[in-house]
Amino acid sequence: MAGLRIYVPGDAAAVACGADGIAKAIPPLAAKRKVAVEIVRNGSRGMHWLEPMLEVVTDKGRIAYGPVEMDDLESVFDAMIAGGAAHKLRVGVPEEHPFLKKQTRLTFARCGIVDPHSLDEYLAHDGYKGLMKALADPAGIVAAVTESGLRGRGGAGFPTGIKWKTVADAQADRKYIVCNADEGDSGTFADRMIMEGDPFVLIEGMTIAGIAVGATRGYVYIRSEYPHAIAVMNDAIRTAKNAGYLGRSVAGSAFAFDIEVRVGAGAYVCGEETALLESLEGRRGQVRAKPPLPAHKGLFGKPTVINNVLSLASVPVIMDRGAAYYKNFGVGRSRGTMPIQLAGNLKYGGLFETAFGITLGELVDDIGGGTFTGRPVKAVQVGGPLGAYFPRALFDTPFDYEAFAGRDGLIGHAGVVVFDDTADMAKQARFAMEFCAVESCGKCTPCRIGSTRGVETIDRIVEGVEPEKNLAVLTDLCNTMKFGSLCALGGFTPYPVMSALTHFPEDFVPAPQKQAAE
Repeated sequence: MAGLRIYVPGDAAAVACGADGIAKAIPPLAAKRKVAVEIVRNGSRGMHWLEPMLEVVTDKGRIAYGPVEMDDLESVFDAMIAGGAAHKLRVGVPEEHPFLKKQTRLTFARCGIVDPHSLDEYLAHDGYKGLMKALADPAGIVAAVTESGLRGRGGAGFPTGIKWKTVADAQADRKYIVCNADEGDSGTFADRMIMEGDPFVLIEGMTIAGIAVGATRGYVYIRSEYPHAIAVMNDAIRTAKNAGYLGRSVAGSAFAFDIEVRVGAGAYVCGEETALLESLEGRRGQVRAKPPLPAHKGLFGKPTVINNVLSLASVPVIMDRGAAYYKNFGVGRSRGTMPIQLAGNLKYGGLFETAFGITLGELVDDIGGGTFTGRPVKAVQVGGPLGAYFPRALFDTPFDYEAFAGRDGLIGHAGVVVFDDTADMAKQARFAMEFCAVESCGKCTPCRIGSTRGVETIDRIVEGVEPEKNLAVLTDLCNTMKFGSLCALGGFTPYPVMSALTHFPEDFVPAPQKQAAE
């Protein structure tokens, strides 16, 4: 048999599980069996419990095996040679797996399928169709994005179309598009997966945004902890430039647009848009007071669109298939799909893209399969380290911006982290305050000082030092931080703390009282 095409993910999650070693070990096996092999380093499909998941092209389509370790490779390779034969690690056709079959993949339609370095494969899978339609009617781009109902996928949920219209209407000699790829929330990896698995969709989305508002330059701000994403994005930008999709004449049009990758030093607060701008301009990442809004006076004092990776990567689908098509998915004011990241103590962790409206219970129990330990689920944190802790009593909450806000929670970047019944929620509340203290930019008092006092107050509560008085102090402190902080870092820290206090008060019982009760 000759010409075997094998996909070995180059995604950071798969690499962390040994994918690089697997890729290097395949050629010697092929040479030994006198089989010609082409290895493609694709992105991940998002079924992380199966990584490294290898796929082979057969007459029956692509057949997957996983998780493949070095000890399994030889027998898996023989099964691949035999046309995707049976094996204990055989997953079958990925698209037929229940985890993928239940999804609605719009933003992640190509992720794991195409070679992220190949522009030809991107084009063969409907790539740049959205840009071509945008170029045919540039004046209608903002209206289409507004009509689609797309909201910021980075956390705030602000309507993307309104932000774009504000920048489009602003008068300036230069405007910018800034992609916030500083994905710092716990349990989140969707931005990284897109950049490593389908980088051209982000480039296309940023280009469409530039044409819509009159910007000629874009920046992708990526955290330094994402070396694989940085490398793939830089390679894709070079390829797009060489092919004429970036530069002085985008796809032969009268529009000019170029993109550059900038690497952040790794501060959580730089995920806040104005702190990100400070960092981009070469200064310490500190939050700016608003107004003026970045849409009026942003990067280098010019009107700037700042959007998350997932927001920008959704735009090509909207432009290609139409605003009505995209808006047809979702519920209420939450339209389209959301790539939900399932992590923590969970049996089936990974990326699950679906329309808004699925309940938290479905995600944890059905899609995620419950806890990895097999113990009962105690709490689920949605929205990163500053998201609220939801108990099982709130598992009927639909994945919807307003529904979560109505229960004092937030969707954020849609990271879902699961905890079993061994978790101590008082310690989790303390962690939230400590995290804020460490990551605070230091500019405002409620965040800088409040978080430090919060750690001390929680310590006094669990030590049994005037617990009732200190609980009152902690509650008052949370209110001060929530309404007095300059940005969401200090403003959202009360969410995990107060939710832990509200739903798990037994964990805040002082240690001496716990021991006496036992």
